[in-house]
Amino acid sequence: MIDTPLYDITPFTALDYPDHLAAIFWFAKCNMRCLYCYNRDIVFGEGKISNKEALNFLKSRKGLLDGVVLSGGEATNYKGLVAFCKEIKALKFKIKLDTNGLNPDMIQRLVEDNLINYIALDYKVPKERFLAITKSKHFDYFSKTLDFLIKQAFPFEVRTTVHGDLIRAEEINRIIKDLLKRGYQGTYYLQPFLFTNTIIGRIKKEQNPVDATQLLTGLKVVWR
Repeated sequence: MIDTPLYDITPFTALDYPDHLAAIFWFAKCNMRCLYCYNRDIVFGEGKISNKEALNFLKSRKGLLDGVVLSGGEATNYKGLVAFCKEIKALKFKIKLDTNGLNPDMIQRLVEDNLINYIALDYKVPKERFLAITKSKHFDYFSKTLDFLIKQAFPFEVRTTVHGDLIRAEEINRIIKDLLKRGYQGTYYLQPFLFTNTIIGRIKKEQNPVDATQLLTGLKVVWR
C-alpha cells in the first residue's frame, strides 16, 4: 500500500518560513477541530500525495528553495514523520514545522535528532477555553511542548489566530502572562482571522477587533 500522507503541496512561498524561500507540504488530518479553522478539506480529507512524489518534487527544486514548511492539518499526526524528515534533510533542505503542539513526544524526537530547524507553535486560547475552541481536552500536551521548546532554547515562535468573537484582549493578555511566567523570550505573533468558510460552516468575520492598546507589555507582540 502506497503511503500518501500529504493532501497538497504549495510549490513556493516567501512568507511562511522567515527569511527563507520554501515549499509547503500540507498533511491531511488533524487532532483538533478549531472553530475558526478554514482548512476543512485538509482536516477531513485523505492524503493524495506520497512521500516519494514529495521528495521527487524537492529534488527538482534543489538550488531554488531553501526549505520546506510541514503544515496541515497536523504534521505530527503522521507516524512516519521522523523518517520523512530524515529524507528531506538528506536533500539539504531546512525544515520548519507548523504545529498545535499536541504530540510532544514526536516534537521532542524531531528536535533532539536535529531533524527540524524552526517551529511555529499555535497557542490557541488559554487553558480554560481550550476545549470549547479546539474541541481537544489535551492542553497539557500543548503545555508540555511549550515548556520543552523554551527549556531547549530551540528556535521557535508562538502565534495565536485572533477572531474577535472567539478570543478577546483579556484572554490574549492571559496568554502573554503565561508565556512570561514560563520564560518565553521570543516574539508573540497575532494573526487576524481572515476567512468566513470554516470547518463548522460559515462564521462571521471579526466583529469585535482586539485593540492593540489593550494588550500587556513585557513581551514583543507583533500583528501579522
